[in-house]
Amino acid sequence: MRWRPVARWLLAIFYCVAGYFHLAAPEPFLKIMPGWVPMPEQVVLWTGIAELAGAIGLVQPWSAPLRRAAALGLALYALCVWPANINHMIVDFAREDGGLGPFYHIPRMAAQPVLIWLALWAGELTRWPFHKDDN
Repeated sequence: MRWRPVARWLLAIFYCVAGYFHLAAPEPFLKIMPGWVPMPEQVVLWTGIAELAGAIGLVQPWSAPLRRAAALGLALYALCVWPANINHMIVDFAREDGGLGPFYHIPRMAAQPVLIWLALWAGELTRWPFHKDDN
């Protein structure tokens, strides 16, 4: 079985769902937005659009360069939204009840670099760690 197409489709589904919720129900995303981000409503709107566009680009069958560009875009997107996830964790932990707690936030923080790598691997921008160079 070729795993990259499977990974592409799983990522595309993940980002389609996330993109849909960014557009249809932006309130939870606005709540975790760091205060220094300007125009938070527009940022949430455009991040949803970026997720949908990246997901479509990742699975379209006719252009490998477009697939790679979408994969790079999704990897950079995951990197850029990391501050919102960190902000969410800090604000949540500061709540009197501890918020969602470490069993939610720590795996979420650990998943972010995995999402970045998975986008790059699924989009064929890296073969690491599964391919050893012949040199």
